[in-house]
Amino acid sequence: MDPLTLSTIAAMSGTSLLAGNPETKALRISKDSRTVRAGDLYVALSGERFDGNHFIAEAASKGAVAALCCGDCPSGLPHDFGILSTPDTLTGLTLLASAWRDRLNLRAVAVTGSSGKTTVKDFTKVVLGGTFRVTATEGNLNNHLGLPLSILAANLADQAAVWEIGMNHRGEISPLAGLARPDVGIITGIGSAHLEHLGSLEEIAAEKGDLLERIAATGFAILPAEDRFVATLRARTQATIIETGFEHGDIRAENVVQERGGSRFTISGQYGRAEAWLPVPGRHMVGNALMAVAAGLTFGIRLEECAASLGSVVLGGGRLGKLEIRGITFLDDTYNANPDSMVAALETLSNLRTKGRRIAVLGKMGELGDHAAAGYERVGNVAGRSADTVISVGPDASGIAEAARNGGCSDVRETAGNEEASELLMKVASPGDLVLLKGSRSARMEEILSQFS
Repeated sequence: MDPLTLSTIAAMSGTSLLAGNPETKALRISKDSRTVRAGDLYVALSGERFDGNHFIAEAASKGAVAALCCGDCPSGLPHDFGILSTPDTLTGLTLLASAWRDRLNLRAVAVTGSSGKTTVKDFTKVVLGGTFRVTATEGNLNNHLGLPLSILAANLADQAAVWEIGMNHRGEISPLAGLARPDVGIITGIGSAHLEHLGSLEEIAAEKGDLLERIAATGFAILPAEDRFVATLRARTQATIIETGFEHGDIRAENVVQERGGSRFTISGQYGRAEAWLPVPGRHMVGNALMAVAAGLTFGIRLEECAASLGSVVLGGGRLGKLEIRGITFLDDTYNANPDSMVAALETLSNLRTKGRRIAVLGKMGELGDHAAAGYERVGNVAGRSADTVISVGPDASGIAEAARNGGCSDVRETAGNEEASELLMKVASPGDLVLLKGSRSARMEEILSQFS
């Protein structure tokens, strides 16, 4: 956000300025008093377990110039500290983000899907970043709170935005997409994440497809050509559609060669041909990269330039990053997990060359509800075919071990949690082995690596 006066912020957010100099300027938005910097506007959000108003004094002591808050404010604040009052802080923040979006003169890409959202967002940022000044979602701040903060992090000088949009329940995508107002929409695919709340893949497809209805006819929709719901998604938009895939699509990946350090492939289709190198292993990662390339093409970037940009991709922690410790190669995919992403990671494990054994260390998956048993069985079946040793972590993941064992895998171990899994892995892994670590964010499976560092 560019500097704004408190009076301007009050008008944009529908709040009342109860204290402070109207001409004081806020330089940045912060929702966390622990990370407040001088010149910030502190947004005092409240939840079931916390009340942001309790931290206003701390924010002021660190240099915040004002707080956007509701309810009573603490005493003893600096005399010139600004108070922007609203009945609901989140509503005030959302209105502020919407008004700020009106001022931004940029083209926006919105990314949603059952898996791969953050990766596609990161790839797209890299592809666009070689030509444009780009702002993008930090981490996975993609919900009703994260998206407004991402929009407010953009500056007037930015030329492009890549914003991730997530959901847990029906009816969440449409208002978020309305806030983002994307020129380009990407749906990475329809999978089994969020089955607990939405109940079926059809409902998930309907929810994800709500993004497409927020794209103008002059915009673009980027869809996975080989997804079973692609025809359903196509019918949801009047925008120009670009499909990406391997066997089918307007943009395809051919001659994919998996290497320990990444993937080499040829991008082909109606936009021409170009050779590409992606420094991240996995066929599914190549599919993610195609969507980023498609986004680059909608911005007028040449195919060869899009392909070349992929070579500079650096993913955040826990997204199939490769680490070598004591001669053992780890594939750290601990960022999150659902049955589809588990299967994709296991296929990567199976396809990569290794001098030693392939070991899959797999934890729980979230938001599967009544579909959990089927999801764990599916993952276990693939794990048994993909790995020489399968280690399940925690009681929730015991179904993986059972399915892998029933499928004929001769070395299946069950552990109670991360500490036991770490100790076991220390005993069974040897130099030359290739180890996949994957589980949902709540499983904190990155802790297993701490024994090796």
